[in-house]
Amino acid sequence: MNALDDLIDAARADFAAAAQPAELEDAKARYLGKTGRVTELLKGLAVLAPQDKKTRGAEINQAKQRIESLLAERREQLAEAELARQLHAEALDVTLPGRRRGVGGLHPVSRTMQRIEAIFGSMGFDVADGPEIETDWMSFTALNNPENHPARSMQDTFYVDMKDAEGRWLNLRPHTSPMQVRYARAHVARHADRIARGEAIPEIRVIAPGRTYRVDSDATHSPMFHQCEGLWIGENVSFKDLKAVFSDFCRRFFETDDLELRFRPSFFPFTEPSAEVDIAFADGPLKGAWLEVAGSGQVHPNVVRNFGLDPERYIGFAFGMGPDRLTMLRYGVNDMRLFFDGDLRFLRQFR
Repeated sequence: MNALDDLIDAARADFAAAAQPAELEDAKARYLGKTGRVTELLKGLAVLAPQDKKTRGAEINQAKQRIESLLAERREQLAEAELARQLHAEALDVTLPGRRRGVGGLHPVSRTMQRIEAIFGSMGFDVADGPEIETDWMSFTALNNPENHPARSMQDTFYVDMKDAEGRWLNLRPHTSPMQVRYARAHVARHADRIARGEAIPEIRVIAPGRTYRVDSDATHSPMFHQCEGLWIGENVSFKDLKAVFSDFCRRFFETDDLELRFRPSFFPFTEPSAEVDIAFADGPLKGAWLEVAGSGQVHPNVVRNFGLDPERYIGFAFGMGPDRLTMLRYGVNDMRLFFDGDLRFLRQFR
C-alpha cells in the first residue's frame, strides 16, 4: 500500500468520524482545502521532471477523485440521517383520515322559513320582503298603535338616532307587520282605478317572513329573532278562514294530523277580535301539552283604513308566528340561543 492509499484511508476514517455537516466540512478542508494534504501534493508536482509529473499527477488526481467520492457519500449519509431524525420527530400517523372540506347545509331556521313559504305558497300566498329599519309610523301607528299607547311596550324595540325624510323616527322593526302595510298599500295603489269606479279589487294574500328585533333575551328569547306574519284581506274573509288556513298549515308543517289547535282570546292592537293559537300533539315527547305558536285575529278596521281600503267593504285576518319556536318544536331544540351561537357541532345535525 503506497502513501496515496494511506491518504485515502485516512480521509475515509476522518469523514466517517464526522457526526455533523460542520465537522465533515472541517475534515474536507484538511484534505481538499487550500492548504489540504491533497492540495500540497499537487503543489509538489512543480519540482518533478516532466515525465514524472505526468505520472505522479495522474495518481494524485485519482486519489483526489476517490476522496471527493468518499466526501459525497458521507454528505449523503448525514443528510439521510438528518431526514430520518426529522421524520421521527415530526411523525405523522398516515392511518388517520385526511382533512377534507366540509359539506355545508342550510341553517335549521332557514329550513323552516323555506318550509313555511312553500306551504303558504301552495295556498296562494305571496311572499313579501322589506326593510329591517322602519319608521315609527309603519311599525306602530299604522297598526292601530298610536304614540304613548301602553300596548307599544309589548313590542319594545331598538330605536335609531335618526329620522326619515318626513321627520319620522326610525327603529329596528319589532315585527314584520310593516310589510303587511307596505304590501297592502302597494296593492291598493295598483288597483286605484278600480277602487275609484267602486269595483272590487283582487284579494290581498301575503306572508312576510324575516328578522325582527326586541329588547328581550333569555333561553327562549333573543334580541334578534325571526317572525312570519300573514295577511288575507277580501270582501268575505272570516275568522273561519283563519282557523282553516292555520290548522292546515300546522298539520302540513309538522307532518301529522294528530294535533289539536286551540284559539284562545287575547288582545293585539291591530286585530279585533284577537286570539292566541295553541297546539297540542297527540303523541311524542310533548304529548298533551298546550304550546303557544302564534297570535292572530280579524284585522282591525283602523288598520284596514290605513291600508287605503274601506273597512265596511273589506275584511280579513292576520297572524304572526315565530319560525324559531316552530324550529325548536320540530327538531326538539330546548334553547333558542343555539340557533345564533354558530356552534358547528350543533349545526352539523341539520345537514
